[in-house]
Order: sequence, then structure tokens, then C-alpha cells
Amino acid sequence: MRRGISVAALVGVLALTATACGGDGGDGGDGSKAANDPGGVSGKVTWWDTSDATNEAPAFKKLVAAFGAKYPKIEVEYVNVPFDQAQQKFKTAASTGKGAPDVLRSDVGWTPGFAQLGYLKDLTGTPALDKTSDFLEGPLKNAAYQGKTYGVPQVTDTLGLLYNKELFAKAGIDKPPADWKAVKEAAEKIKDKTGAAGIGLSPDSYYSLPFLYGEKSDMVDAAQKKITIADAASLKGIETAVDLVKSGAAPKPAGTDGYNALKTDFKNGKLAMLIDGPWATKEIFGGDAYKAKENLGIAAVPAGSTGTAGAPVGGHNLVVYAGSKNFDASYLFTRFMTEAAQQEAVSKEIGVLPTRKSAYSQAVLADPVRSAYYGALSKAHPRPPIPQGGDLFTDWLQHYTKILTLKEEPKEGLDATAKAWKSALLKDYSVE
Repeated sequence: MRRGISVAALVGVLALTATACGGDGGDGGDGSKAANDPGGVSGKVTWWDTSDATNEAPAFKKLVAAFGAKYPKIEVEYVNVPFDQAQQKFKTAASTGKGAPDVLRSDVGWTPGFAQLGYLKDLTGTPALDKTSDFLEGPLKNAAYQGKTYGVPQVTDTLGLLYNKELFAKAGIDKPPADWKAVKEAAEKIKDKTGAAGIGLSPDSYYSLPFLYGEKSDMVDAAQKKITIADAASLKGIETAVDLVKSGAAPKPAGTDGYNALKTDFKNGKLAMLIDGPWATKEIFGGDAYKAKENLGIAAVPAGSTGTAGAPVGGHNLVVYAGSKNFDASYLFTRFMTEAAQQEAVSKEIGVLPTRKSAYSQAVLADPVRSAYYGALSKAHPRPPIPQGGDLFTDWLQHYTKILTLKEEPKEGLDATAKAWKSALLKDYSVE
């Protein structure tokens, strides 16, 4: 767990600053060549793609080939880096100034932290960041840090309520529940009429966020520098999740890995509802209950007692390494890979959600999954734009798992999480 910028990291930042300003053969980074003579830009770009090597990477490789055809003077070295290794691998390479890629596919939660450490180029006003008004608001906010934009949104996602239409019909329920109270009532009807269980809740801390947002709270208030995970509103939200488990509306997950069992039950018709993202639908369509794909319903996550519904904005940005020796080529590559035409093509091929409004063509929205999640994005909530954003989930995961499996009281777990963040990650924050 990072407790600040180490001496080694600081030395790396200083080295990067020198490189980014044109040392060691860099091109200065103003993007003038890319803007004024893109066809004349030459050189090599190394791209670390963190997408799934089997299901997603082939589509992105096609785009790399198309980029090469359009810009034959630029060579792209494609490297697929496993997602769970990429964050630390990039940190190590960037801090030492050895082996970092020119362009990285960064999780939105990593971007502020990389920016704070000086590892990323500010893309504001560069050719990489084109037609910003065309981007969806949430993904664009997730690419910024302290008023500057360090990434270009490539794909986005959010959580939704997945439900079995057939089970709903058998229980006499004609629409998905709009709030958690209605979820509980629907679960009781479904169990009584069909014998199926109600709703699957993941003990992963990321999946706790809709319960916080439903009470108009969050993990932190970045603007006020307050830790809010343990405030009254957050407590109420987490107590709502616990009540679903205690009442039997949500089966108690068997630890962190227990969610996979719940997902299996959902895809085989033994569970009526599930909170998950678009990435889960490919697996779900492989289950017995969804051989007819139209049986899967997708709605926005339910609202809390405030009437507010919200789910986190996820996804990935393309970021440019501050120590790149070929900014012009990196800018052109980043722009090309995030243009509407490319986003539309990849969305139709592998089902990911575009970040550009204009990429939601009739062909993209014709798919019910993409259309449903596009609607859910209207209620999506940007993540806190702080460097520690990705690290917050580590401590919270330990306690949320215990809370949802009924091994720890909500207040105890929330207070412990706030204390851990205050002592290590957010020392200058107050605890609400």
C-alpha cells in the first residue's frame, strides 16, 4: 500500500520531467507536428494493452493494423499486459525510466495516481484529446486530475440490475424494482411463486457503491477532504445491503469467491436478480436460463431511501507516458484508437461500451445489452478524482466482505475502514 512518494519515485519523477521537456531526444510534447503534418510523423510507439487477451485484444489488434495503414511511417509495438499486473508493472517502469510504454490502457482508478506521481503527460490541448464535447461526462471526468486531463476515455462501463424476465412473470412482477425496498418485496414474491432465490450481491467492495450513492453518500468527499465512508448516510446504505441478506432476499455470499456461485445460479435460473456490469453478460448468456437472450432484463441499479440511484463509472483511458520519446506519434495513436469510428467498430465486435456520444449509432444500440447499459450510464457516478482512489478498495474489501457475510457489524467495519484510510492513505482528510 503506497503511503506517499518514495525517494526512488521522486527521483523518477524528476527524471521524467527532464525527459518530457525534450531531453534524451524527446520531441518536446507540444504536438505541433501531429497537428500540422500528421502524415509526416514517424517513429515507434509501444502500446501496453490491458484488455482481456482472449475476448477483447483481437479487436484492438485490428485497430492497430488500421492505424498502421493510415500512418505507415509510425511503427506500433503491441504488448498485451495482464490487467492484474499492469498497474505495478507500469509504476516500476515509469519510476526507473526503463521499459515504460509510450501509451498505456489505464484503468480509470489508476489515472489520478499515475498523474500525481508525474508519470503521465497532460493531454489538455494536444492532438490526442480531440472533440471533448463528444465524450460522455462521466468517463471524461474520470480522465482528469486537478483540472488537467491525463487520459482519453477509450471504453466505459457501469453496474446494472440484471433480472430473469421469466421468473418475474411467474411471480406476477411486470417491471424491475426501482429501489431496494421493492427489490426485497420482489425477492419474497419470486421465492414464494417459483422457489428461486432473490438477488445476488457481491462482497467485492466495488459493488457496495450503489448502496452508498443511493443515500447520496460516497467513500470520500474529495472537494471537502473528508472521509465519508463511515458517516450516517453511508451506514444507512450498507445497512440496507445487510438487511437484504438477513431477510433472505439476498443469499449470503460465501466469502469473496462466493459471488461466482451466485452468478452461476443466476445464469441457470436459480437466482432472479444480480448486480453486475456488461462484462458479465457473455458468461450469463452461456447459462441454461438465457439460451433465449431476450430473457435477460437489464435496468439501472435500484435507488436508496433518498430516491437517488447511482452506480460507479468504470472503464479505461489511454494515457501517454511523460517520458515518451515520440509524443507526436503517441498523440496520433491515442486519438485514432479513441475516435468514434473505432469505438463503434469495437463495440459491435466485442460489446464494450463507447465513451463517445456519436459512437452510439443505431447499430450499437440495436444490441439490447449495450442499449440498456447506455441508459444506465445516465445515472452513473464518477469515481473520486484522487490519486488514492484505486487503493481505497483494498481496506474496504476486507471489511465489506465481513459485513455482507454477517461476520462484522456495519458500523464496526465502516469505522475501521475510515481509520485505516486516515492513518495511511488520506492523512490530511478529516473523518465525517
